[in-house]
Amino acid sequence: MKTVSDCVEEILVTQPFLEEALSRRIINFSALAEELQPSISEMLRKPIKTGAIMMALRRYKSPIGLQQSHHLKKVLKNLGDITVRSNLTDFTFKNSSTLIWSHSKVLEIINPNVFYGFSRGVHESNLVISTSEKNHILEKFSKETMTSMKDNLSAISLALPTNNTQIPGLYYQIFKRFAWEGISLHEVISTTNEFSVLVEDFAVDKAFSAIKKLSNS
Repeated sequence: MKTVSDCVEEILVTQPFLEEALSRRIINFSALAEELQPSISEMLRKPIKTGAIMMALRRYKSPIGLQQSHHLKKVLKNLGDITVRSNLTDFTFKNSSTLIWSHSKVLEIINPNVFYGFSRGVHESNLVISTSEKNHILEKFSKETMTSMKDNLSAISLALPTNNTQIPGLYYQIFKRFAWEGISLHEVISTTNEFSVLVEDFAVDKAFSAIKKLSNS
């Protein structure tokens, strides 16, 4: 049978900013209890007093305790080199039986030193490349269905520790920082030990600063 504490946890887990503010004790428990009362009463299908909700809020503990993870904080303070590449263009194409063939033709002619990223989803594929190669892409993919193209982008690449896949919450902290700073990400590209975000040129300085702040948090 679902309890008030279960409802509180269900709500907080889906709202990480609220959960973090609660864990840091920088939120008014009484005001939050009043705010949550209608939702929790609806979830339990009976009237719930704010006092019961306040008690559940005070007893709540994050299931992953990201803010208290000493190992995670150590990793964030020792992130690898940050590289910025500008003048990029992002293409999105519908998947087709010839898309890989078009892709292979591009790989034969592009400069090996340019920024290049390719990912294939279930229904569409994405290609990010230096704008200097834009005409090559348009030529080699001329028979494909392009659903979007965006210029004036920059990529910020971050080297991750080799054991990053074993560190719960690492990507959460990165994305959270961008959200706190009000930075929209146009695209995300990652390999095992490298993480890149694509942002519009006007936001690159702010995004770079946001990543630097991770090491000082």
